[in-house]
Amino acid sequence: MSSRYEQLLSFEFPEFTQDYSARDTILYALGCGAGDGLPDHEDLQLVYERELTALPSMSVTLAYPGFWYRDLDPGLDFVRTVHASERFELDRPLPVEGAVAARPRIVAVYDKGPGRGALVVSRRDIVDRQSGERLGMVQQTAFCRGDGGLGGEMLAAPPPHVMPGRPADETVSAGVSKRAAAIYRLSGDHNPLHIDPDFAAEAGFQAPILHGLATYGHACRAIMRSRGLQAFMRMMDCRFTAPVYPGETLAIALWHDGPVTSFRATAGERVVLDNGVAEFA
Repeated sequence: MSSRYEQLLSFEFPEFTQDYSARDTILYALGCGAGDGLPDHEDLQLVYERELTALPSMSVTLAYPGFWYRDLDPGLDFVRTVHASERFELDRPLPVEGAVAARPRIVAVYDKGPGRGALVVSRRDIVDRQSGERLGMVQQTAFCRGDGGLGGEMLAAPPPHVMPGRPADETVSAGVSKRAAAIYRLSGDHNPLHIDPDFAAEAGFQAPILHGLATYGHACRAIMRSRGLQAFMRMMDCRFTAPVYPGETLAIALWHDGPVTSFRATAGERVVLDNGVAEFA
């Protein structure tokens, strides 16, 4: 009989498809704080179809497999599974509308041992359904706290991006709307943790928390505004380290080194995104 480790690596996902429009692109940007700065021209480009530009981080919502740890029953303890990190790589600037498909796969499992959990890395290539051209890749790492001791070789996870040792080149303040989670969930993440106070209380939170990927989108928007919305961000990666509550203010520290921007986000005293890196072509 194969081990749970082998079963995970051979787990077969269905294909996910999505048609998205300029309206979806605008809705995603609103969930990431765009529009709060209107009539600023750069915010206008994110929410007005006349010169619409897609935030590159919207790629993480395309052909999204949802809460597959529970819905597809891969044998993981989904109740104790949390989002650990997210990465996307784009082959070209993201279109503001399209028809896409993706079939995720589990590409790595880093087993920490019995009682210590495991990191499960899933990846999906996003493909234009009409041309067959790949738009990019999205990689998600989950920390499965209840799934250590899966039976595979115990390997150390790759080290995270090393942050610069100097003070940040700039720090961007980004207010999180009290409606941010209610808006962001319309981009496909319907976990009740982000909308239902009773569910959030049962999970140990004082109120519904913001989606980690919405915090990720707020950081992407801050980086793009610093670099210019027409710049081509080809990659973005970071770890999720603490929750954010709608209504809080993010302080997003940026370090620019040629085509690379490192970033870290805090909410009050909490570091909420860490080891962040974005690369521009």
